[in-house]
Amino acid sequence: MKVHADHNYFVYILTNKSKTVLYTGVTNELAKRLYWHQNPAPYSKAFTARYKCTYLLYFEHHFSIEYAIKREKEIKGWSRKKKENLINSFNPSWSFLNDSIVNGDSSLRSE
Repeated sequence: MKVHADHNYFVYILTNKSKTVLYTGVTNELAKRLYWHQNPAPYSKAFTARYKCTYLLYFEHHFSIEYAIKREKEIKGWSRKKKENLINSFNPSWSFLNDSIVNGDSSLRSE
């Protein structure tokens, strides 16, 4: 029998400085993952490194990795407009949230 413990998983959306590219990902350590997006390995061919997607616009908190992965795939399949609507509902000013996550700002809501 497999025991399911409560864990923290995050589905998140990043953008580049000019907010022209959107990237959706999933992780269990959001602050650490943001660090690696901002500091990719030299000569990285990763999408986020190529398009300089390092700015956090949106995130959701989940306790189930299965649900988090399902949600990530769902959002990835959406149109740009639908992703923009999701971001607008959470972060209407499209502020970069990186510092709030890294500094542990608990005023940010999670779902």
